[in-house]
Amino acid sequence: MVASSDEKRASPDEREPAAPVTVIGAGLAGCEAAWQLAERGVPVRLFDMKPERLSPAHASEDFAELVCSNSLRANTLGNAVGLLKEEMRRLGSLVLRAADATAVPAGKALAVDRVRFAREITEAIEGHPRIEVIRERVVKIPDERPVILATGPLTDGDLAADLGRVLGEEYLYFYDAISPTIYKDSIDESIVFRASRYDTGDDEEGDYLNVPLSRDEYEALVDALLEAETVPLHAFEAAMYFEGCLPIEEMARRGRETLAYGPMKPVGLEDPRTGRRPHAVVQLRQEDRAGTLWNLVGCQTKLRVGEQKRIFRTLPGLAGAVFARFGSIHRNTYVNAPVQLDERLQLRALPGVHLAGQMAGVEGYVESAALGYLVGVDVARAQLGLPRVAPPAETAHGALLRHLQNADAKHFQPMNVNYGLFPALPRDVLRPPKPEGGRRKKLPKREKNEKLAERALDQLADFAAAVATEAGSTA
Repeated sequence: MVASSDEKRASPDEREPAAPVTVIGAGLAGCEAAWQLAERGVPVRLFDMKPERLSPAHASEDFAELVCSNSLRANTLGNAVGLLKEEMRRLGSLVLRAADATAVPAGKALAVDRVRFAREITEAIEGHPRIEVIRERVVKIPDERPVILATGPLTDGDLAADLGRVLGEEYLYFYDAISPTIYKDSIDESIVFRASRYDTGDDEEGDYLNVPLSRDEYEALVDALLEAETVPLHAFEAAMYFEGCLPIEEMARRGRETLAYGPMKPVGLEDPRTGRRPHAVVQLRQEDRAGTLWNLVGCQTKLRVGEQKRIFRTLPGLAGAVFARFGSIHRNTYVNAPVQLDERLQLRALPGVHLAGQMAGVEGYVESAALGYLVGVDVARAQLGLPRVAPPAETAHGALLRHLQNADAKHFQPMNVNYGLFPALPRDVLRPPKPEGGRRKKLPKREKNEKLAERALDQLADFAAAVATEAGSTA
């Protein structure tokens, strides 16, 4: 369990007691915001509707339940989300500490045992002396100020309607799809083989299970997906999928080779039975530390349950697959951030009400938790009478905020962190001096990303020191 700052220092906070802050929603963003507030001496009233009501995608009463995948994506600085995670570690993020403590093998990605991860965060939150947990459904924006809304993409309908009334415009929305999960002992490992693309695993066997598909097997899968029956949408709703999480059947409709060049690309993999690279590969990623549950990577779907059983059991090695969880879809709700939110992620139409997490306009577990951190710190400083300190634009945290402020409002869509959101490197860095007698070349993408990460971590240091020492955090 993550220890609170009270357990790390003997002397109490010498500042005047701060007024309590109301946080609605105990997902990744809400828990991170509540933790950062409490660690800085600000009392928190954290509301969560579990177990009174569970959303269509949730099954546990624990906080910070992961529903779409157990992966927090890349864990290296060559990827912007890897940089974001490193920044969060250095800033004292509760979510990253819990993730590192419950990690499972996933090559260069950070994946967690989803049950232990949620339990770790739940115990930390429930055990913090300055956090009062209230398990109660909130149907309207509270009158208290400040309040942080962190109810996530599955915001309760009544609360969403109240927020929509305040905003004076219709919500934007899209559908997020969940991949099926299979019990490992139902997988035929004489056919399915262990390997990681480009030897990214920590051991010789690799971290992923791979289902090899010949061209004929791949073509049969595409045909089945195109003909399968899906769960229908309501007549009044349009299907607006986030590009990074398209249902597998939607990808198949974009072209017969879309999957083979997307989540099923076989590059870097060789079937040990044939010694050759398959035409396509369906990968499975470990879900829990014990290795009992495995997730079909990139197979998020809105297929009916019967169709999922029929189609996925036609794959080599999965004829006897036993499903621990079927794929499904759920509605994700978010606001038009450039229009609705200021630089503090505060509603322009309702001062004192802050949004954190996916409903503020980001996509992804890590990005949601990062916004929870920023809002928690920002509100805490205001409650303590301290000036606001903004993260530098060159950092991953700053890049996310910059996007939410400056994105095209007419075409706004939730965004994962990526290096395209960062301020450009100086021209002399992007184009180093040409060697004597040689040609001047552009900096390769990998080196460019490494330099962006190096600059970000350098810039982060002063921000981390400011929000830690001035706010009294031990982060």
